[in-house]
Amino acid sequence: MKDSQKPSRPSTLGRRAFIKASAGAGLGAAAAMRPVAAAAAETPMQPWWDARPSSPKANRPVAIDLHAHWVPPAYQKAMADLGKPIGNPFPLELDVDARKKWMDEHGVQMHVLTLNGGMPWQIVTPEEGVRLAQIINDAGVEAHTAFPDRFLASIELPIRDAGMALTELNRAAGKPGLRAVHLPDSIDNRDYLFQPEFAPLLARIEALGYPILFHNLNSDLFGRRPAEAGLDNTFAHAVLGAKFISTGTLDKFPKLDIVLPHAGGAFPYVAGRLEHFRDHMGAGNNRTQLQHPFKTYLRRFHVDYLTYHPEGLRFLLSLLGSDRIVVGTDSFNARDIEYPSAVVDQFKLPAVDRDRILKGNAMRLFRL
Repeated sequence: MKDSQKPSRPSTLGRRAFIKASAGAGLGAAAAMRPVAAAAAETPMQPWWDARPSSPKANRPVAIDLHAHWVPPAYQKAMADLGKPIGNPFPLELDVDARKKWMDEHGVQMHVLTLNGGMPWQIVTPEEGVRLAQIINDAGVEAHTAFPDRFLASIELPIRDAGMALTELNRAAGKPGLRAVHLPDSIDNRDYLFQPEFAPLLARIEALGYPILFHNLNSDLFGRRPAEAGLDNTFAHAVLGAKFISTGTLDKFPKLDIVLPHAGGAFPYVAGRLEHFRDHMGAGNNRTQLQHPFKTYLRRFHVDYLTYHPEGLRFLLSLLGSDRIVVGTDSFNARDIEYPSAVVDQFKLPAVDRDRILKGNAMRLFRL
């Protein structure tokens, strides 16, 4: 039985006793009282940045990380030549040899290489974007060729122009080690992917069987209204996930695999509210009619495990299932998840669930 399904033990504190305790000891004492079930809680699990392997054996390279950023040196040089230098990348983003050594020491079998939120597509011309995408994708082939069991790469596309993006996808498709497509949630604060000109691109990605790995493109989602750091991508992912459903895109492309980073952002948490507004508040009127109940579409998405708090991952396991969760660390941008497998191992999941999250789901997505 899952934790969320365990019945709570009844409180041993009656109503009269509660009133008496509140009056006699004040609100502070009453606030300190906890349900009896909490006293028997298991050893607290660690947030992701503090998770450590229990033994050297537990730290053997196992995890396949789908959210691992890189900066190919040839791409760094090309950006500098354009007068748009990349600001101070983390050293391990540049050096695949040093990265491989780090992976050996931290229990990671494979990185799926992608650009970070500093993707260049909205600060270069479409023509410049084509050349940059070619450089990055060719570098991904080189990294995989050098270490075929340690690196895969996602195809980067000059996404400001749908036709140019499709041309580069066709050029890169089938090259060794390129097993996914990496796209920004939006560009220029525009939900570009649901515009008609991008339908052929989605159709081609589906036909190739490549999953789409999404990431936010650094932008000002909130306009002039200041927001706490970290909220931008959280709500960008929610908008993206919702529109994949509400526009009928998931019905139109029934075999398209989508991977949302940052644990899906706010999307899994607000999915019930979206369904309620669509089905019970009239928000679905005059919109695309869906072929299936709203909630069934949630399992069309995979999400990485970046909740950072264990309670969040328990929620995702309950909502989506272990077969829809993958490892994703934001390495080396976040720089704070040292041992990706230890994050999962502390849950002491059944072996089948552990293996799915750490590597099995990735192997299925990438047909390894």
